[in-house]
Amino acid sequence: MPPAAPVLVPFGGDAVIVSCALTGVLADRRQCPHIPYTPVEIADEALRAWNAGATVVHIHGRNDDGSPTWSTETFAAIHREVRARCPIVLNFSSGTLGEDCSGPEAVVRQVRPDVAALNMGTMNYAKYSPRRKDFVFDMIFDNTFTKIKRMLRAMNDSGVHPELECFDTGHTNSIAPLIDMGLLHTPIEFSFIMGVLGGLPATVPALQLQASQVPAGSCWQVIGIGRVQWRMVAASLVLGGNIRVGLEDNFYLPDGTMAESNGTLVERAVRLTRDVGRRPATLDETRAMLGLGQPA
Repeated sequence: MPPAAPVLVPFGGDAVIVSCALTGVLADRRQCPHIPYTPVEIADEALRAWNAGATVVHIHGRNDDGSPTWSTETFAAIHREVRARCPIVLNFSSGTLGEDCSGPEAVVRQVRPDVAALNMGTMNYAKYSPRRKDFVFDMIFDNTFTKIKRMLRAMNDSGVHPELECFDTGHTNSIAPLIDMGLLHTPIEFSFIMGVLGGLPATVPALQLQASQVPAGSCWQVIGIGRVQWRMVAASLVLGGNIRVGLEDNFYLPDGTMAESNGTLVERAVRLTRDVGRRPATLDETRAMLGLGQPA
């Protein structure tokens, strides 16, 4: 079936899922002092995002010193602390370097968030500094189909909804065999990450190409990396997509000032959503759009 072309959303149109990526794994407090590390800090930021209008939070696990962790105890504490504050949809990362995905698999099976992010393909993943004339980091982000299948089985067994993170068009176009094997089911949720060196450029034509591959009845959001995030958020709103902001992706408000919290970024995203004639989705609408049951 040929993909449908993206359609402009009419003025006063539909609901928008506003997601917030709270902490990430690469940046730390040397770059932004407001990045949360501990389960309590992460949960406090989730509440700020919720109060500002987000209905989904995307979360990486960190140790108290900010280093990354796949400790199921840490993720369980994050789950518990967030649930004590608000009913927002919990989306946990599952991204790892290398074929060993036992850490995120254990988190999915034991902690059971509402949603787990699933990286859909291998790529060069880098950041370049024109000032240094060198790469800040340079790695291979490897996500074979073997790894993808293993994580999808864990998600299906645990009742966890996969969010497909696509850094390039080939990643988006990789769903057919997974559907054929019965590992991927509709409605499918796509995230188009734009602006990472090695992946899609942060441009409207690139976003239109990605959106054109989304099957009918599924949904997508844009994830812009760095300050170009706001232009991609605006483009997604016009093209009919959902949006994600947060300190994992970008520290700065549109005027160039550093955000004081994830909530501040969400407030600006909600304002932009209303400015283009759309509205933030409610929690019930978000869960229905993503095909989620009731929260655990």
